[in-house]
Amino acid sequence: MTLPIADEGLSKGTQLTVSVSPKSAEKTEAFVPPYPFRYEQMPPIWTLIGMAKKNFLSIWGMDDFQSRLRSTRVFTRELVICNRPDVVREAFQSNHRALQRKSPQMRHALEPLLGDGLFVSDTDTWAKRRKVVAPIIHGSRVPGFAPIMVDTIIEKREEWAARPDGAEIDALEEMAHLTAEIISRTIFGRNLGANYASEVVEGFSDYQRHIDQIDLISMFGLPEWLPRFRGRAIRKSKDRILKVLDEIIDSYSAQKDAGEASVIGGLLEARDENGEPLSRDAIRNEAAVIFMAGHETTANTLAWTWYLLSQSPETAAKLHLEIDTVLGDRTPTFKDVADLPYTKAVIEETLRLYPPVPILAREAMEDTEIGGKAIPKGSLVMVVPWLMHRNPVLWSKPDAFWPERFLQKSKRPNKYGYVPFSIGPRICAGLQFGMTEAILSLAILARKFEPKLKPGTDVQPVARLTLRPGADLPMLLQNRAA
Repeated sequence: MTLPIADEGLSKGTQLTVSVSPKSAEKTEAFVPPYPFRYEQMPPIWTLIGMAKKNFLSIWGMDDFQSRLRSTRVFTRELVICNRPDVVREAFQSNHRALQRKSPQMRHALEPLLGDGLFVSDTDTWAKRRKVVAPIIHGSRVPGFAPIMVDTIIEKREEWAARPDGAEIDALEEMAHLTAEIISRTIFGRNLGANYASEVVEGFSDYQRHIDQIDLISMFGLPEWLPRFRGRAIRKSKDRILKVLDEIIDSYSAQKDAGEASVIGGLLEARDENGEPLSRDAIRNEAAVIFMAGHETTANTLAWTWYLLSQSPETAAKLHLEIDTVLGDRTPTFKDVADLPYTKAVIEETLRLYPPVPILAREAMEDTEIGGKAIPKGSLVMVVPWLMHRNPVLWSKPDAFWPERFLQKSKRPNKYGYVPFSIGPRICAGLQFGMTEAILSLAILARKFEPKLKPGTDVQPVARLTLRPGADLPMLLQNRAA
Protein backbone atom coordinates (compact mmCIF):
# COMPACT_ATOMS: atom_id res chain seq x y z
CA MET A 1 0.00 0.00 0.00
CA THR A 2 0.99 3.65 -0.21
CA LEU A 3 1.62 5.46 3.04
CA PRO A 4 -0.10 8.79 3.50
CA ILE A 5 2.22 11.78 3.54
CA ALA A 6 3.62 11.97 7.05
CA ASP A 7 2.80 14.91 9.23
CA GLU A 8 5.22 17.04 11.24
CA GLY A 9 5.14 14.59 14.10
CA LEU A 10 6.89 11.97 11.95
CA SER A 11 9.67 14.21 10.73
CA LYS A 12 12.12 13.17 13.45
CA GLY A 13 12.27 9.52 12.39
CA THR A 14 9.54 7.06 13.33
CA GLN A 15 8.78 3.33 13.29
CA LEU A 16 5.64 2.46 11.34
CA THR A 17 3.96 -0.88 10.68
CA VAL A 18 3.07 -1.04 7.01
CA SER A 19 1.94 -3.58 4.45
CA VAL A 20 4.56 -5.21 2.27
CA SER A 21 2.06 -5.53 -0.56
CA PRO A 22 -1.48 -4.32 -1.11
CA LYS A 23 -2.37 -7.97 -1.84
CA SER A 24 -0.83 -9.34 1.32
CA ALA A 25 -1.89 -9.23 4.93
CA GLU A 26 1.72 -9.72 6.00
CA LYS A 27 3.04 -6.90 8.11
CA THR A 28 6.59 -5.67 8.49
CA GLU A 29 8.11 -2.84 10.45
CA ALA A 30 9.72 -0.13 8.36
CA PHE A 31 11.72 2.79 9.66
CA VAL A 32 10.64 6.23 8.45
CA PRO A 33 13.77 8.37 8.63
CA PRO A 34 13.77 12.14 9.09
CA TYR A 35 12.77 14.72 6.53
CA PRO A 36 11.86 18.41 6.76
CA PHE A 37 8.33 19.55 7.49
CA ARG A 38 6.06 19.73 4.43
CA TYR A 39 3.73 22.68 4.12
CA GLU A 40 0.11 22.44 3.08
CA GLN A 41 0.00 26.19 2.47
CA MET A 42 3.27 27.53 1.15
CA PRO A 43 4.85 30.63 2.76
CA PRO A 44 5.73 33.78 0.73
CA ILE A 45 8.55 33.63 -1.84
CA TRP A 46 10.97 35.66 0.28
CA THR A 47 10.47 33.26 3.17
CA LEU A 48 11.19 30.32 0.85
CA ILE A 49 14.36 31.98 -0.45
CA GLY A 50 15.60 32.43 3.11
CA MET A 51 14.84 28.79 3.85
CA ALA A 52 16.56 27.62 0.66
CA LYS A 53 19.74 29.47 1.60
CA LYS A 54 19.97 27.21 4.65
CA ASN A 55 18.52 23.98 3.28
CA PHE A 56 17.08 23.28 -0.18
CA LEU A 57 14.96 20.45 1.20
CA SER A 58 12.86 22.74 3.40
CA ILE A 59 11.07 24.58 0.59
CA TRP A 60 8.78 21.83 -0.71
CA GLY A 61 5.11 21.48 0.12
CA MET A 62 2.97 18.34 0.19
CA ASP A 63 1.62 18.91 -3.31
CA ASP A 64 5.15 19.08 -4.77
CA PHE A 65 5.76 15.39 -4.01
CA GLN A 66 2.65 14.16 -5.82
CA SER A 67 2.76 16.36 -8.90
CA ARG A 68 3.71 15.40 -12.46
CA LEU A 69 4.63 18.73 -14.05
CA ARG A 70 4.45 22.01 -12.18
CA SER A 71 5.46 25.52 -13.07
CA THR A 72 5.64 28.84 -11.31
CA ARG A 73 7.28 32.19 -11.85
CA VAL A 74 10.04 33.32 -9.51
CA PHE A 75 10.77 36.97 -10.24
CA THR A 76 11.75 36.95 -13.93
CA ARG A 77 12.31 33.20 -14.28
CA GLU A 78 9.85 30.49 -15.20
CA LEU A 79 10.49 27.49 -12.94
CA VAL A 80 9.31 24.07 -14.15
CA ILE A 81 9.49 20.90 -12.02
CA CYS A 82 9.35 17.48 -13.70
CA ASN A 83 8.25 14.79 -11.27
CA ARG A 84 7.20 11.72 -13.30
CA PRO A 85 9.26 9.43 -15.57
CA ASP A 86 7.61 10.58 -18.82
CA VAL A 87 8.40 14.26 -18.35
CA VAL A 88 11.84 13.51 -16.90
CA ARG A 89 12.62 11.58 -20.08
CA GLU A 90 11.47 14.50 -22.21
CA ALA A 91 13.53 16.98 -20.21
CA PHE A 92 16.83 15.14 -19.82
CA GLN A 93 16.82 12.75 -22.79
CA SER A 94 14.68 14.02 -25.67
CA ASN A 95 15.43 17.70 -25.03
CA HIS A 96 19.09 17.31 -24.07
CA ARG A 97 20.26 19.88 -26.63
CA ALA A 98 17.96 22.59 -25.28
CA LEU A 99 18.34 21.62 -21.61
CA GLN A 100 21.97 20.54 -21.27
CA ARG A 101 23.09 23.69 -19.45
CA LYS A 102 23.23 23.53 -15.67
CA SER A 103 21.32 26.19 -13.76
CA PRO A 104 23.02 29.55 -13.10
CA GLN A 105 23.03 28.78 -9.39
CA MET A 106 24.92 25.51 -9.87
CA ARG A 107 27.34 26.95 -12.43
CA HIS A 108 28.23 29.98 -10.34
CA ALA A 109 28.37 28.01 -7.09
CA LEU A 110 30.91 25.55 -8.50
CA GLU A 111 32.86 27.69 -10.98
CA PRO A 112 35.43 28.86 -8.38
CA LEU A 113 36.31 25.23 -7.66
CA LEU A 114 35.65 23.39 -10.95
CA GLY A 115 36.23 26.11 -13.54
CA ASP A 116 34.88 24.81 -16.84
CA GLY A 117 34.99 21.18 -15.66
CA LEU A 118 32.68 18.53 -17.04
CA PHE A 119 30.10 18.84 -14.25
CA VAL A 120 29.26 22.47 -15.05
CA SER A 121 30.24 22.89 -18.72
CA ASP A 122 27.96 22.43 -21.73
CA THR A 123 27.86 22.47 -25.57
CA ASP A 124 31.23 21.92 -27.27
CA THR A 125 33.32 22.11 -24.10
CA TRP A 126 31.20 19.46 -22.41
CA ALA A 127 31.11 17.18 -25.46
CA LYS A 128 34.89 17.29 -25.95
CA ARG A 129 35.71 16.80 -22.26
CA ARG A 130 33.22 13.95 -21.93
CA LYS A 131 35.07 12.06 -24.67
CA VAL A 132 38.30 12.47 -22.71
CA VAL A 133 37.05 11.89 -19.16
CA ALA A 134 34.38 9.19 -19.58
CA PRO A 135 36.82 6.41 -20.60
CA ILE A 136 38.96 7.14 -17.54
CA ILE A 137 36.21 6.15 -15.10
CA HIS A 138 34.11 3.97 -17.41
CA GLY A 139 32.45 0.92 -15.91
CA SER A 140 34.73 -1.40 -17.88
CA ARG A 141 37.66 -0.17 -15.78
CA VAL A 142 36.00 -0.80 -12.42
CA PRO A 143 37.11 -4.47 -12.10
CA GLY A 144 40.70 -3.25 -12.28
CA PHE A 145 40.04 -0.62 -9.61
CA ALA A 146 38.33 -3.06 -7.22
CA PRO A 147 41.51 -4.54 -5.62
CA ILE A 148 42.69 -1.04 -4.72
CA MET A 149 39.26 -0.24 -3.28
CA VAL A 150 39.32 -3.42 -1.21
CA ASP A 151 42.83 -2.78 0.16
CA THR A 152 41.88 0.77 1.15
CA ILE A 153 38.65 -0.34 2.85
CA ILE A 154 40.50 -3.06 4.76
CA GLU A 155 42.91 -0.42 6.05
CA LYS A 156 39.91 1.50 7.39
CA ARG A 157 38.59 -1.72 8.94
CA GLU A 158 41.93 -2.30 10.70
CA GLU A 159 41.97 1.31 11.85
CA TRP A 160 38.55 0.81 13.40
CA ALA A 161 39.63 -2.51 14.93
CA ALA A 162 42.42 -0.72 16.78
CA ARG A 163 39.87 1.42 18.61
CA PRO A 164 38.11 0.26 21.78
CA ASP A 165 34.65 -1.22 21.42
CA GLY A 166 32.09 1.57 21.68
CA ALA A 167 34.50 4.31 20.60
CA GLU A 168 32.80 7.40 19.21
CA ILE A 169 33.37 8.27 15.55
CA ASP A 170 32.01 10.84 13.14
CA ALA A 171 30.67 8.47 10.49
CA LEU A 172 30.37 11.26 7.92
CA GLU A 173 34.00 12.28 8.32
CA GLU A 174 35.18 8.65 8.44
CA MET A 175 33.46 7.84 5.16
CA ALA A 176 34.72 11.05 3.56
CA HIS A 177 38.31 10.15 4.44
CA LEU A 178 37.81 6.62 3.15
CA THR A 179 36.31 7.64 -0.19
CA ALA A 180 38.86 10.43 -0.68
CA GLU A 181 41.64 7.86 -0.21
CA ILE A 182 39.95 5.43 -2.60
CA ILE A 183 39.52 8.03 -5.34
CA SER A 184 43.10 9.19 -4.94
CA ARG A 185 44.61 5.70 -5.12
CA THR A 186 42.41 4.42 -7.94
CA ILE A 187 42.18 7.48 -10.16
CA PHE A 188 45.34 9.37 -9.32
CA GLY A 189 47.67 6.50 -8.46
CA ARG A 190 48.75 8.01 -5.20
CA ASN A 191 48.25 7.39 -1.50
CA LEU A 192 46.55 10.52 -0.25
CA GLY A 193 47.36 10.02 3.42
CA ALA A 194 45.61 11.42 6.48
CA ASN A 195 46.85 14.99 6.10
CA TYR A 196 45.95 15.40 2.45
CA ALA A 197 42.63 13.62 2.97
CA SER A 198 41.80 16.05 5.77
CA GLU A 199 42.58 18.99 3.53
CA VAL A 200 40.23 17.72 0.82
CA VAL A 201 37.44 16.63 3.18
CA GLU A 202 37.49 19.79 5.28
CA GLY A 203 37.89 21.91 2.16
CA PHE A 204 34.74 20.49 0.57
CA SER A 205 32.80 20.83 3.83
CA ASP A 206 33.80 24.46 4.28
CA TYR A 207 33.09 25.24 0.64
CA GLN A 208 29.55 23.90 0.90
CA ARG A 209 28.97 25.71 4.16
CA HIS A 210 29.83 29.12 2.73
CA ILE A 211 28.85 29.07 -0.93
CA ASP A 212 25.65 30.86 -1.96
CA GLN A 213 22.70 28.54 -2.47
CA ILE A 214 20.52 31.03 -4.37
CA ASP A 215 21.74 33.05 -7.35
CA LEU A 216 19.54 36.12 -7.03
CA ILE A 217 21.38 37.90 -9.84
CA SER A 218 20.08 35.37 -12.36
CA MET A 219 16.64 35.11 -10.74
CA PHE A 220 16.17 38.85 -11.29
CA GLY A 221 17.21 38.49 -14.93
CA LEU A 222 20.42 40.49 -14.54
CA PRO A 223 23.33 39.89 -16.95
CA GLU A 224 25.22 36.61 -16.65
CA TRP A 225 28.57 38.42 -16.64
CA LEU A 226 27.89 40.32 -13.43
CA PRO A 227 30.44 39.16 -10.82
CA ARG A 228 29.30 37.10 -7.83
CA PHE A 229 30.74 37.98 -4.45
CA ARG A 230 33.13 35.36 -3.07
CA GLY A 231 34.11 35.70 0.56
CA ARG A 232 37.46 34.84 2.09
CA ALA A 233 36.11 31.52 3.42
CA ILE A 234 35.24 30.39 -0.13
CA ARG A 235 38.69 31.31 -1.46
CA LYS A 236 40.42 29.60 1.45
CA SER A 237 38.51 26.32 1.12
CA LYS A 238 38.98 26.34 -2.67
CA ASP A 239 42.72 26.90 -2.29
CA ARG A 240 43.02 23.99 0.16
CA ILE A 241 41.51 21.59 -2.36
CA LEU A 242 43.31 22.87 -5.43
CA LYS A 243 46.68 22.80 -3.65
CA VAL A 244 46.29 19.05 -3.12
CA LEU A 245 45.25 18.54 -6.74
CA ASP A 246 48.22 20.55 -7.99
CA GLU A 247 50.61 18.39 -6.00
CA ILE A 248 48.97 15.21 -7.32
CA ILE A 249 49.28 16.43 -10.90
CA ASP A 250 52.88 17.56 -10.40
CA SER A 251 53.83 14.19 -8.94
CA TYR A 252 52.63 12.30 -12.02
CA SER A 253 55.97 12.45 -13.82
CA ALA A 254 57.79 10.90 -10.89
CA GLN A 255 55.13 8.18 -10.59
CA LYS A 256 55.32 7.45 -14.30
CA ASP A 257 59.12 7.18 -14.21
CA ALA A 258 58.80 4.76 -11.29
CA GLY A 259 56.46 2.59 -13.33
CA GLU A 260 53.29 3.46 -11.36
CA ALA A 261 50.26 3.83 -13.60
CA SER A 262 47.55 6.35 -12.79
CA VAL A 263 44.44 7.59 -14.46
CA ILE A 264 45.56 11.19 -14.06
CA GLY A 265 48.01 10.23 -16.79
CA GLY A 266 45.00 9.73 -19.02
CA LEU A 267 44.16 13.41 -18.60
CA LEU A 268 47.76 14.56 -19.03
CA GLU A 269 48.35 12.43 -22.08
CA ALA A 270 44.90 12.78 -23.66
CA ARG A 271 44.48 14.53 -26.99
CA ASP A 272 41.36 16.12 -28.38
CA GLU A 273 40.01 15.51 -31.89
CA ASN A 274 42.58 17.97 -33.24
CA GLY A 275 45.48 16.22 -31.54
CA GLU A 276 45.88 18.98 -28.94
CA PRO A 277 46.54 18.20 -25.27
CA LEU A 278 44.33 19.56 -22.51
CA SER A 279 45.54 22.78 -20.91
CA ARG A 280 46.89 22.73 -17.38
CA ASP A 281 43.73 24.49 -16.14
CA ALA A 282 41.49 21.99 -17.95
CA ILE A 283 43.38 19.05 -16.40
CA ARG A 284 43.03 20.52 -12.91
CA ASN A 285 39.36 21.33 -13.47
CA GLU A 286 38.59 17.77 -14.55
CA ALA A 287 40.65 16.37 -11.68
CA ALA A 288 38.56 18.51 -9.31
CA VAL A 289 35.34 17.19 -10.87
CA ILE A 290 36.48 13.57 -10.52
CA PHE A 291 37.56 14.16 -6.94
CA MET A 292 34.35 15.94 -5.93
CA ALA A 293 32.01 13.48 -7.64
CA GLY A 294 34.11 10.46 -6.64
CA HIS A 295 34.40 11.05 -2.93
CA GLU A 296 31.72 13.45 -1.70
CA THR A 297 28.64 11.68 -3.03
CA THR A 298 29.70 8.17 -2.01
CA ALA A 299 30.78 9.37 1.42
CA ASN A 300 27.36 10.91 2.03
CA THR A 301 25.62 7.74 0.83
CA LEU A 302 27.64 5.51 3.14
CA ALA A 303 27.11 7.83 6.11
CA TRP A 304 23.35 7.78 5.52
CA THR A 305 23.50 3.97 5.16
CA TRP A 306 25.13 3.54 8.57
CA TYR A 307 22.48 5.76 10.11
CA LEU A 308 19.57 3.92 8.47
CA LEU A 309 20.92 0.51 9.45
CA SER A 310 21.41 1.64 13.05
CA GLN A 311 17.69 2.44 13.19
CA SER A 312 16.55 -0.68 11.31
CA PRO A 313 17.64 -3.82 13.20
CA GLU A 314 15.70 -6.23 10.95
CA THR A 315 17.30 -4.79 7.83
CA ALA A 316 20.73 -4.87 9.47
CA ALA A 317 20.22 -8.54 10.38
CA LYS A 318 19.36 -9.42 6.76
CA LEU A 319 22.41 -7.53 5.55
CA HIS A 320 24.70 -9.28 8.00
CA LEU A 321 23.29 -12.68 7.08
CA GLU A 322 24.01 -12.11 3.40
CA ILE A 323 27.53 -10.82 4.04
CA ASP A 324 28.37 -13.66 6.43
CA THR A 325 26.99 -16.28 4.05
CA VAL A 326 28.62 -14.98 0.88
CA LEU A 327 31.95 -13.75 2.23
CA GLY A 328 32.58 -15.43 5.55
CA ASP A 329 35.99 -14.20 6.67
CA ARG A 330 37.60 -14.03 3.25
CA THR A 331 38.51 -10.85 1.41
CA PRO A 332 35.91 -9.97 -1.24
CA THR A 333 36.68 -9.37 -4.89
CA PHE A 334 34.86 -7.55 -7.66
CA LYS A 335 33.07 -10.78 -8.62
CA ASP A 336 31.44 -10.93 -5.17
CA VAL A 337 29.54 -7.70 -5.81
CA ALA A 338 27.08 -9.56 -8.05
CA ASP A 339 26.42 -12.05 -5.24
CA LEU A 340 25.42 -9.36 -2.73
CA PRO A 341 21.96 -8.31 -3.96
CA TYR A 342 20.63 -7.29 -0.55
CA THR A 343 23.73 -5.22 0.17
CA LYS A 344 23.19 -3.49 -3.17
CA ALA A 345 19.50 -2.99 -2.37
CA VAL A 346 20.42 -1.27 0.91
CA ILE A 347 22.62 1.16 -1.00
CA GLU A 348 19.95 1.71 -3.67
CA GLU A 349 17.30 2.42 -1.06
CA THR A 350 19.63 4.85 0.70
CA LEU A 351 20.17 6.63 -2.61
CA ARG A 352 16.41 6.78 -3.11
CA LEU A 353 15.73 8.36 0.26
CA TYR A 354 18.81 10.59 0.36
CA PRO A 355 20.05 11.21 -3.20
CA PRO A 356 23.49 12.86 -2.92
CA VAL A 357 22.53 15.59 -5.40
CA PRO A 358 18.85 16.12 -4.54
CA ILE A 359 18.12 18.78 -7.16
CA LEU A 360 19.11 18.52 -10.84
CA ALA A 361 18.47 21.91 -12.43
CA ARG A 362 18.93 23.03 -16.03
CA GLU A 363 18.54 26.29 -17.91
CA ALA A 364 16.71 26.25 -21.25
CA MET A 365 19.12 27.40 -23.97
CA GLU A 366 16.29 27.75 -26.48
CA ASP A 367 12.51 27.49 -26.60
CA THR A 368 11.32 23.92 -26.15
CA GLU A 369 8.39 21.87 -24.87
CA ILE A 370 7.81 19.32 -22.12
CA GLY A 371 4.58 17.38 -21.68
CA GLY A 372 2.81 19.71 -24.05
CA LYS A 373 3.88 22.75 -22.04
CA ALA A 374 5.88 25.49 -23.74
CA ILE A 375 9.26 26.10 -22.08
CA PRO A 376 10.62 29.55 -23.04
CA LYS A 377 14.35 30.12 -23.39
CA GLY A 378 15.87 31.02 -20.02
CA SER A 379 13.42 28.93 -18.00
CA LEU A 380 14.75 26.78 -15.18
CA VAL A 381 13.77 23.12 -15.53
CA MET A 382 14.25 20.94 -12.46
CA VAL A 383 14.23 17.22 -11.90
CA VAL A 384 14.23 16.84 -8.13
CA PRO A 385 15.17 13.32 -6.99
CA TRP A 386 14.23 14.33 -3.45
CA LEU A 387 10.63 14.79 -4.64
CA MET A 388 10.36 12.07 -7.29
CA HIS A 389 11.96 9.38 -5.13
CA ARG A 390 9.22 10.05 -2.52
CA ASN A 391 6.33 10.55 -4.94
CA PRO A 392 3.50 8.38 -3.52
CA VAL A 393 2.15 7.82 -7.03
CA LEU A 394 5.41 6.08 -7.99
CA TRP A 395 6.46 4.39 -4.75
CA SER A 396 4.83 2.24 -2.11
CA LYS A 397 5.78 3.44 1.39
CA PRO A 398 7.63 6.40 -0.15
CA ASP A 399 9.15 7.71 3.09
CA ALA A 400 10.04 4.33 4.59
CA PHE A 401 13.43 2.62 4.49
CA TRP A 402 12.57 -0.65 2.73
CA PRO A 403 15.42 -2.12 0.64
CA GLU A 404 13.25 -5.08 -0.39
CA ARG A 405 11.56 -2.88 -3.00
CA PHE A 406 14.72 -3.17 -5.12
CA LEU A 407 14.62 -6.98 -5.04
CA GLN A 408 11.23 -7.20 -6.74
CA LYS A 409 12.30 -7.83 -10.33
CA SER A 410 8.81 -7.31 -11.70
CA LYS A 411 8.57 -3.94 -9.97
CA ARG A 412 11.98 -2.42 -10.60
CA PRO A 413 11.65 1.36 -10.75
CA ASN A 414 11.48 3.09 -14.10
CA LYS A 415 14.97 4.36 -14.94
CA TYR A 416 13.52 7.84 -15.44
CA GLY A 417 11.80 7.66 -12.06
CA TYR A 418 14.91 6.73 -10.06
CA VAL A 419 17.74 9.11 -10.88
CA PRO A 420 20.30 9.35 -8.04
CA PHE A 421 23.05 9.63 -10.68
CA SER A 422 20.98 11.82 -13.05
CA ILE A 423 19.85 10.38 -16.40
CA GLY A 424 20.25 10.96 -20.13
CA PRO A 425 23.48 12.04 -21.83
CA ARG A 426 24.61 13.80 -18.64
CA ILE A 427 24.26 10.71 -16.44
CA CYS A 428 27.18 10.36 -14.04
CA ALA A 429 30.09 8.67 -15.82
CA GLY A 430 31.25 7.16 -12.53
CA LEU A 431 27.97 5.43 -11.70
CA GLN A 432 29.38 1.89 -11.61
CA PHE A 433 32.53 3.05 -9.83
CA GLY A 434 30.47 4.64 -7.05
CA MET A 435 28.08 1.70 -6.67
CA THR A 436 30.92 -0.82 -6.52
CA GLU A 437 32.81 1.30 -4.00
CA ALA A 438 29.74 1.66 -1.78
CA ILE A 439 28.82 -2.06 -1.88
CA LEU A 440 32.37 -3.19 -1.11
CA SER A 441 32.75 -0.62 1.68
CA LEU A 442 29.50 -1.68 3.33
CA ALA A 443 30.23 -5.40 2.96
CA ILE A 444 33.76 -5.24 4.35
CA LEU A 445 33.05 -2.90 7.25
CA ALA A 446 29.65 -4.34 8.24
CA ARG A 447 31.20 -7.82 8.45
CA LYS A 448 33.08 -6.71 11.58
CA PHE A 449 31.26 -3.62 12.85
CA GLU A 450 27.77 -2.42 13.63
CA PRO A 451 27.92 1.35 14.30
CA LYS A 452 25.15 2.70 16.52
CA LEU A 453 23.84 6.24 16.57
CA LYS A 454 25.09 8.15 19.58
CA PRO A 455 22.17 8.53 22.02
CA GLY A 456 20.57 11.95 21.92
CA THR A 457 21.70 12.72 18.36
CA ASP A 458 19.12 14.45 16.19
CA VAL A 459 19.85 13.58 12.56
CA GLN A 460 18.28 15.90 9.98
CA PRO A 461 19.00 16.04 6.23
CA VAL A 462 20.57 19.25 5.00
CA ALA A 463 21.07 19.97 1.30
CA ARG A 464 23.38 22.65 0.06
CA LEU A 465 25.47 21.44 -2.87
CA THR A 466 25.00 17.84 -1.72
CA LEU A 467 22.69 16.15 0.79
CA ARG A 468 24.34 15.45 4.14
CA PRO A 469 23.09 14.28 7.56
CA GLY A 470 23.99 17.64 9.05
CA ALA A 471 27.52 18.79 9.78
CA ASP A 472 28.53 15.47 11.37
CA LEU A 473 27.16 12.05 12.30
CA PRO A 474 28.30 10.87 15.76
CA MET A 475 28.11 7.09 16.11
CA LEU A 476 29.46 4.50 18.50
CA LEU A 477 31.70 1.93 16.85
CA GLN A 478 30.50 -1.46 18.09
CA ASN A 479 32.14 -4.77 17.19
CA ARG A 480 29.92 -7.48 15.82
CA ALA A 481 29.86 -10.76 17.66
CA ALA A 482 32.00 -13.33 15.84
